[in-house]
Amino acid sequence: ISTGANHRKLGITGEEKYTGKGVSYCATCDGWFFKDKDVVVVGGGDSALEEGLFLTRFANSVTIIHRRDELRAGAILQNRAFANPKINYIWDTVVTEILGEEKVSAVRFENVKTGKEKILQIDGVFIFIGHTPNSELFSGQLKLDKQGYLVTNKYMETSIPGVFAAGEVADP
Repeated sequence: ISTGANHRKLGITGEEKYTGKGVSYCATCDGWFFKDKDVVVVGGGDSALEEGLFLTRFANSVTIIHRRDELRAGAILQNRAFANPKINYIWDTVVTEILGEEKVSAVRFENVKTGKEKILQIDGVFIFIGHTPNSELFSGQLKLDKQGYLVTNKYMETSIPGVFAAGEVADP
């Protein structure tokens, strides 16, 4: 079984409408579209920082919006990101809406501690808040963990003999 995983979505107004029109889930795929533009990265883990650092090759600025007051990414990535002059941070904040006409032009966000809302004019939104495994088909048939990933042993065997899983469906 190698059914993969889907990017976790924010589930906010404008996300679906502007996907491919300024909303992306892949900096290496879409980063060059944002040459000399200002972008937002949503997330605070390894993927968010890796992709944010990659975006600094093209973007004028990268603003990382994270719902906590510290990043979850590893120390080496954090050090690289904090040292990059193109990266800014907005802490304790969630994006609540993606705004635009034909394409993304801004995000509305809210500080989770104060409840204060603001709008930031930007050209793109890159979302890196995790994945959802494509394992629904196997629910009730194979053992899944709490997040829905297929449980495997070191040989990639699932809970049914002869059934193996590989890739993102089994890799949280």
